[in-house]
Amino acid sequence: MKTRKFFNLYIDSYRGLSTPAWMLALVMLINRTGAMVLPFMAIYMRDHLHFSLEQAGIVLSFFGLGSLLGNIAGGWLTDKFGSFKVQCLSLFLAAPLYVLIGKLHTVEALSAGIFILSFIADLFRPANSAAITSYAKPENITRAFSLNRMAINLGFSFGPFLGGLMAAISYDLLFWGNAIGCFIAAILFYSYFNNRRGSNNKPVVTVAPKENNTRHSSAYKDVPYLFFAFICMLYFIPFCQLLNAMPLFFDEKAGMSKEAIGTLMGYSGFIIVLTEMVIVSLVQKRFSIYNSIILGTLFIIPGFLIYLLTTELWALYLAISLISLSEILVLPFTSTVGALRAGSNNKGSYMALNSLGFSMAFIITPFLSTKIIESYGYYYLWLTDVLFIVAALAGFILIKR
Repeated sequence: MKTRKFFNLYIDSYRGLSTPAWMLALVMLINRTGAMVLPFMAIYMRDHLHFSLEQAGIVLSFFGLGSLLGNIAGGWLTDKFGSFKVQCLSLFLAAPLYVLIGKLHTVEALSAGIFILSFIADLFRPANSAAITSYAKPENITRAFSLNRMAINLGFSFGPFLGGLMAAISYDLLFWGNAIGCFIAAILFYSYFNNRRGSNNKPVVTVAPKENNTRHSSAYKDVPYLFFAFICMLYFIPFCQLLNAMPLFFDEKAGMSKEAIGTLMGYSGFIIVLTEMVIVSLVQKRFSIYNSIILGTLFIIPGFLIYLLTTELWALYLAISLISLSEILVLPFTSTVGALRAGSNNKGSYMALNSLGFSMAFIITPFLSTKIIESYGYYYLWLTDVLFIVAALAGFILIKR
């Protein structure tokens, strides 16, 4: 009986989601399965291009800068031209850029190439989020975001795993794999969503009575939401170590092979795929949005504390499990806050600002982490990350009140 009850609970967590929401998730799955480059970029620059740690941090910071500007531009373009055109533009232009990146071998050229690539690729992010709010039923917005994130993480499970195998053969395969995945996603997206309209006139579900009466022409004029985005950035700074310092830490301190690193990073996405929809469905019934975010922020703290104590393989998997649980409880609900505060004509700016914290973190994290590693070592890096998380936790508690 318990097995049947759990099975029904699992199935119920997927019920009620619209077909376009599933198609958006499928496009994201294909795109993210091909995303093999970024998790191995720091190792690629160190091993293949022989960049210093500081040079690698500079290049990755340009990725964050491009992502920042791409999110801002993507939000503006989405509000002006619609999410369909922006997503098509991003997917079709990003595919050849991944191949180009593999041909750039100096710090200056790679920084410029990474900047352009991340700018084009992250035009997609706010447009995709706005599309989710248009196609999802109002009562299912958080689960629709979770479904999309499940697709991202399923792709992130396969991507790093395949990337680890390809990197062991040739780094060129990484860039071609990323390009092919992006192009296939572009073709699928255009084929299904061309001439398809979302439901922009659906009623907006409220997060709280106060927010129901809050309408701004742009998210950038919504002061409480600006503060919320800043707090999210404090959380994202340590979270971005998944794509920055953690692969280096696993390589240099834990002595793991590229295949083992890819498997460990892929494991993170795998457990999220298995559990996120059920956890979000259960949490929605028992906690408010802000309480879910606060609970998730608490879980990430012991994940980073483990790195201070040991590099044993079982402990690294435990740390990744805790960080993944935190991600499940935080990220879909932060997206929901933006979706529910937005009106029908400014979804792009709200979803762009929601992603802006992540982009800012990707500028700060590579530069800050490489400086700390070179000057003080990994121990003080993880300690600094814990302090950022504590500050984020205090901020979420404050804004809830």
